[in-house]
Amino acid sequence: MSDKREEKALLLDPEAQFYEAAAPPQAEPARKDVWRRMKVLVRLFAVYLVYRILFVAICLSFKPKEHAEGSTSWVMTALGQLRKSRADNEALYLSIPDPASALLASREYATHPHIAGSIEDYTDATVILKLFQENFDIVAPPELPLYPAGSEASRSATLNVNKLHGPAAWIDVYYPVMNTPLDRSLEILSADGNMVEWAAELEEDGDPRDPEAAEYRTAVPTFHGLSADGVVEGEVVYVNYGRKEDYDEIIANGGNLTGKIVLARYGEVFRGLKIEGAEDRGAVGVIIYSDPRDDGAVTVANGYEPYPAGPARNPTSVQRGSVQYLSIYPGDPTTPGAPAYENATRVEGGNIPKIPSLPISWSNAERLLEEIAGGDLRAAFALDGRASEKKIKLVNHVNTRVMPIWNTMAAIPGHIKNETVMIGCHRDAWVMGAADPTSGTVSIHEVVRGFGALLKSGWKPLRNVVFASWDAEEYGLVGSTEWAEDFPEWVQEQVVSYINLDVSSAGSRWNAGGSPSLAHLIRDAALTVPHPTDPSLTLWDAREDEGTFEGALDAELAAMYEEKEKKHVRTSRNGKEVVEVPPLGSGSDFTPFLQRLGVASMDQGFGGTLKDAPYHYHSIYDSQLWQEKYADPGFVRHVAVSKHLGLVALRLIDSIILPLNTTHYALELEEYLDEVEQVAASLQTVVNFSSLRRSIRRLQRASLALDAEKDEAGRKLQELLDKLPRKPDSRDASGGFYGLPIPEWLKRLLEGVIGHVPKGPIGRFIKAALRVQAANAKLVAFERGFIHEDGLEGREWYRHLGVAPGRWLGYGATTLPSVTEALTFERNATQAELEAGRVAALLDKLTETIRV
Repeated sequence: MSDKREEKALLLDPEAQFYEAAAPPQAEPARKDVWRRMKVLVRLFAVYLVYRILFVAICLSFKPKEHAEGSTSWVMTALGQLRKSRADNEALYLSIPDPASALLASREYATHPHIAGSIEDYTDATVILKLFQENFDIVAPPELPLYPAGSEASRSATLNVNKLHGPAAWIDVYYPVMNTPLDRSLEILSADGNMVEWAAELEEDGDPRDPEAAEYRTAVPTFHGLSADGVVEGEVVYVNYGRKEDYDEIIANGGNLTGKIVLARYGEVFRGLKIEGAEDRGAVGVIIYSDPRDDGAVTVANGYEPYPAGPARNPTSVQRGSVQYLSIYPGDPTTPGAPAYENATRVEGGNIPKIPSLPISWSNAERLLEEIAGGDLRAAFALDGRASEKKIKLVNHVNTRVMPIWNTMAAIPGHIKNETVMIGCHRDAWVMGAADPTSGTVSIHEVVRGFGALLKSGWKPLRNVVFASWDAEEYGLVGSTEWAEDFPEWVQEQVVSYINLDVSSAGSRWNAGGSPSLAHLIRDAALTVPHPTDPSLTLWDAREDEGTFEGALDAELAAMYEEKEKKHVRTSRNGKEVVEVPPLGSGSDFTPFLQRLGVASMDQGFGGTLKDAPYHYHSIYDSQLWQEKYADPGFVRHVAVSKHLGLVALRLIDSIILPLNTTHYALELEEYLDEVEQVAASLQTVVNFSSLRRSIRRLQRASLALDAEKDEAGRKLQELLDKLPRKPDSRDASGGFYGLPIPEWLKRLLEGVIGHVPKGPIGRFIKAALRVQAANAKLVAFERGFIHEDGLEGREWYRHLGVAPGRWLGYGATTLPSVTEALTFERNATQAELEAGRVAALLDKLTETIRV
């Protein structure tokens, strides 16, 4: 009996066996006994290998219908990951983002200009590549992985993400048409037009108290990206924000913009749409300026010193920016719907102005306003079409050409090969861009460090992860759009969600927007992350934060702000929980993923309030000094954003069931329709939306059933996982090695060596995994279900019939856009009903797609 116990103990203890084998020679019988036992272990190991190979072969050859390229083999390869507490990974991740690290990164990235297409922009692309390589343990190849878009190397890098055995990083090069400034001028001419009475100083002053602003004062001249080349003369007319309603009011009051140069202030709508509105009404040129009335309490009139002496706007600051007609289509103007390869077939841009424009400072705008009103500044603000007596001469010469841009990409392969989470932030800036977009890049820097720490701990993501440092966003979302147009099938087949970041720190209030299916995930992660400056609160509470500066507000601004705040207050309807995460319009790199390809997306960041120091958007004064002094002293907001983004990403990446709430989305649709009906009522228009409402309610019922199915599918798989032994390289709960049937003689032998082998067929495991994959496929299909191949009328690039950038908003979201705008712009009840029918048919198809 004692000999048998010793034999079993020896077989159970490899370490004891090793020392026994290494011991000095004993008597011959003892030596034979050791060798006999070792032979048993070798045979057992050989049997294990055979069965393991057979099992893997079976798993790899099995492809469920829902995912043609997927398989249930991920369940086996991910056993260790699935069994590990998600909280452990999240805790490790949250321990990494650090204000000191973020500050150093910002001082590296935000202290030099890096406009898209420049040598500095290219250098920064390689710096981000190195960041990926160092943190993801990627061995840098002998030659820089710089791949022209459309080349085999570029195509393979993305299309073969699901075949990677380890992280990879590369740079894709696209070739869009963009422009850079040559010479510009703005002058008031004498009454006879033969002399110049006043010439604008178009460059910013570059105050030496802000060292980078002084050094790079003229590095990127003040101009509009994608603006038209030209020289025009005409009287100047003030048009307020240049909104559709502003132009309509001027025309209604007898104004005439034909042959005029329009003067508009920044704000409310995308700058390109100000120009489009002027062009449509016969104007020959446009000037856009930054008005201190929009700066809230922090103005020189309220006693604040201008930056850099104080927090008020520097009166010479100028907002550069793209004037592309964003709500028509984003990206390269000459390749709509197709990637901008170097040898691409190009068309004349249909989303860019035909009349020239210039951005100017408030100090220059004051002089023009005085010219309109004869010295009475306030009188100039009337929207009556009053024009200056003297003519203005506007010169804008630009060099328009094909230019290279560089998207820096990285991929971390996961266990599930056909599900991918994307994280993106653009890198290019109009000048230094300490807020836009360097604050976002800095937060991504911390996210990369956090993911690097997870990888070093042994973590492998359940789903693939792709990082993107987009280029040329500032010209019109060019880098992201060209990439999405390059790989539309891959995105729609693979990408389960896109997480965007742009400006992570430009003020005190945290804002987040996203697809309704992501709203609860966004909120729950924000409730986990501490408030950046008050440890008793959470990041979710920072939605109510505001700056500390006090002062009187412009009456018009105060009224608009109050109206916007009212719209944000929502009450529960139809039993739906109110989660204050608004839908996305456009203006950043989520646009092609959400609006064209139907990928659930989100965006976030800290922005300004009426009590914050004015943000010098796209100016030389969007600088490191301004960021450190006013936007985020201590760099705690940068870190809060990186923590939140990482948590959202990890929960999308590692959850067995994707945390997409389709029922919340379906309930939101009914509220969208309620709003459309209110619009119709306000226009005294009778429209029958009953069919669309019935379709929405059918979708709600199907989504509730999907909720029950996904919960049960996740629970069943988790139960099976919980039954597995803690060492998956020994045996599982099916009575064999990972569920394979084994002969009784081998089972008895294994029981004698390693103990009891529990029972349970492999089929149960495969069925549970299939059920999870089917549920996840339906969750992902929900956002895809809003994509209509015909798109929106007049702007067919946008295909999402649930939400789109408003036709005359650009940035802001319009829900049920085809229906809403048939009423608000066309005043056409018949067209509204036709569009409602188109949406209803789409929703009925989606209902069938997600039906369980």
